[in-house]
Parts: sequence; structure tokens; C-alpha cells
Amino acid sequence: MPRQGAIVAVLAIAGLASSFMFTLVVPIQAKLPELLNASREDTAWVVTATLLAAAVSTPIAGRLGDMYGKRRIVLILLGLLIVGSVIAALSPGIGGIIVGRALQGAVTGVVPLGISIMRDVLHEDRVDAAIALMSATLGVGGAVGMPVSAIITETSDWHVLFWMAAGLGVVVFVLVALVVPASVLRTAGRFDFAGAIGLAIGLTGALLAVSRGNEWGWTSPATLALGLGGLAVLLVWGWFELRIREPLLDLRVAARPAVLLTNLASVAMGFSLFASNVSYPQMLELPASVGGFGLTLVQASFIVMPAGLVMMVLSPFSGRLARTIGPRLLLIMGASALILAYGYSLLWASEVWHLLVANLLIGVGIGFGYAGMPMLIMRSVPQHETGASNGLNALFRSLGTSIAAAVVGAVLAALTVDLGGTPVPAPEAFHLSFALGLGAAVIALGVALFIPQRRDPHEARPSMPH
Repeated sequence: MPRQGAIVAVLAIAGLASSFMFTLVVPIQAKLPELLNASREDTAWVVTATLLAAAVSTPIAGRLGDMYGKRRIVLILLGLLIVGSVIAALSPGIGGIIVGRALQGAVTGVVPLGISIMRDVLHEDRVDAAIALMSATLGVGGAVGMPVSAIITETSDWHVLFWMAAGLGVVVFVLVALVVPASVLRTAGRFDFAGAIGLAIGLTGALLAVSRGNEWGWTSPATLALGLGGLAVLLVWGWFELRIREPLLDLRVAARPAVLLTNLASVAMGFSLFASNVSYPQMLELPASVGGFGLTLVQASFIVMPAGLVMMVLSPFSGRLARTIGPRLLLIMGASALILAYGYSLLWASEVWHLLVANLLIGVGIGFGYAGMPMLIMRSVPQHETGASNGLNALFRSLGTSIAAAVVGAVLAALTVDLGGTPVPAPEAFHLSFALGLGAAVIALGVALFIPQRRDPHEARPSMPH
């Protein structure tokens, strides 16, 4: 079997590639209507499609990994990334771009699957540090990838972004095929196709209402129909899952206090992270005449990027710390750092270095918090449920980021000042965004304090020595 360090490195690279897909089109997002000759509402689907595909595919991919082999499903997801990137690169119109971006979003499932593979194949002394590193890639890939995307956009044709993504997918596919061993732990039974379809329909409706409600109107018939319809489908889906022998997700396991509270904290942590991703770059790029700092996209991305580097540097330390103080305290420390970051931003946000410091604190908070959450999950579920349970946890994080994108986006759109006939966010909008991020971090801290510290005697061990 390959060296365990090589397995960890390859899985971490796969995680970085998947999270990079979320910021891949950020540099061209404002120009998409002009580049694709389409309306702004239509081009918003370039981002929405990725978000929906990530949320829907992640828990399903986790269950498929438990049943048919986690490495096999990782390779399939990487194949979808490659195909989607090529489709987007070759597409002359918006339809192909949206299809390609949806396929790129599906690759998000490699992070929870990678975490589950680590539990299966690594010695238990290495598991916590490896999980911390893998979980950190959720933030690192986007933060580090943003300046790369910005530089490519400024120096070459925008299609190069998608060719680069395809090339990255090919490299990672080959590395995973050569280095990562096939997992021998499988869950017997048949795949719950009805459950997968129900979950996909329910999540799509609910997330569409959240992500597009600001543009469509929160009380518009489309938003209400999708939102309420999606929630109704999810309720029926939950009822169905509790009554079949081989469900897509074992909701009884998901309802254990440690798992349920960790997932609820994940929503708040995801909101708190994405609130900074939405507000800080816009504030950095706005002209000084309206309360911004007038930086270019590339300059702003280099101010945001250190948060990702902090997450990466902290990951091995987080793993060792978890073995000493436990993942619950790690999550509490992460939420506390986020509270400090947003509290700092509310008091000091008049200089570029103020936002740099705040972003570093965000990196500390997400680095600790995102490391602690999968460890809490895996200490609380049977080993044959790790793929599906980690996928569900990733779904809750995605739900938090989706809500943050909608709510903070609505705040920045509602509180505006005039800039040469163009409405731009007012300083008060950023202050309110920071307050929302602070509130989410406080909720994450409050929920984390109630997560049970001791493992249930019926719960599986976090890892088996090899």
C-alpha cells in the first residue's frame, strides 16, 4: 500500500481542486452578461447551478461511496469535473456553461468521501491530523484559487479558466487512481433510488428559493412555491426514510445529539464563513468615495487569500489539538475566533490592514471549526455510515453558505448609495453584514456548548489501527 503521507497529500489536493470550483468564475461573474450575451438573471445560474449540484450530490455520493467503494465514487466525481470543465470551455452560449458548472459542482463530494477514506485506511494516530487537513481544503481551495482565477482572467481569454479546471481534474484523477487504495469497507444492500430522487427534488426547491429569492422577490409565487414545496417534499422524504429497511440516510443516526447538534453548528459556521466571502471582497473593491478601498480584483483576492493559508497551516496543529482537548473544544475555539473576527470588523474597518487582520481571524475560526466538525461526526456514527454522514454534514455547511449568500446579498443590495448612477453597497450594509456574521458565530458557539462530550458506548471507534 502507498505511504500514508502520500494518500493524505493526494486526497488533500483533490479537496483543494473541488473547493476551487466555487471561486473559479468569481473574476468574470460581473462580466458574464456581456460575455455570454445573456441577461444578468440568466447568468446567475452559472453560480446557482454549481451550488445546487454540490448540495444535492454530496450526501448521495457519500452513500454511494459507503456501498460501492469510496475511491470509485471519488474517481467518478473527478470524471464529472473533467467533463463539465470541457463542456464549459467549448460552449459558445450560456446553456453549456450552466451544464458544465453543474457538473463541476458535483465534485464537492470528494471532501467528505476523502475524510471517510482516511478513517478507513490510516493508522488511528494519523487520522485526526489528516481529517483536519482535508476539512481545511474546503476553505483553502477557494481562498487560494481566487487570485489564480483573477490573474488568468486579466492575462488571457476567460475560457482558459475552464481548460485549467479540466487539466487540474485530469492530474488529480490520475493521482487518486495511482495512490489512493480502494476501501474494503462496504455497506451491503440496495441503493435507495427513491430516497435520492426525493432528496434531490426537496433540496433543489428549497435551495432555489433561498438562492434566488432576492432577485425573484421573497413573496413572489415562484419563491414561495419552490421554498414551501421543497420543504414539503423533504418532510415526506424524512417520513419515507424512517420507514424503509435500507434508507439513503439513516435519520436515526443523524438524530443522535452529537450528530444533530454538530450539523446545526455547521449551518451557522457555513453562514459565518460565507458572510465574509461576500462582504470583504466587495468592500475592498469599492471606490474610497463610497467607503471602500478601491482595490482591483487581484489585489482584493490577495487580501482574502491569507485566510486560506492560515487554515492550511493550522490543520496539522488542529489534529494534534483534537487528540488532546477533543473536537468539541476545537469547534468552540473556532466559533470564538469568528466572533472575535466580526467583532473586530465592526470596530475597525477603516484600513485595508484591518480587513486583512479580520480575514486572518476568519481563517483561524474556520480552520479550527471545520476540523472539529467531521471528527465529531465520525466519533458518533458507525464506520459503515461515515460516507453518508460526512456527506450530510457537508450538506449542512452548504446550506449555511447558501443562506449567507442570499441574506448578505440582499442586505448589500438593499442598503445602497449612488455611484455615478449605479447603486453600490453603503457602509451601513457592510456593518450589518458583519453583525450577521457575528450572530451566526454566536449561534455556532451556543450550539457547540451543548454537544455531548462523551461518546455513547454503542458508537463505533473513530478509527481502526492498520
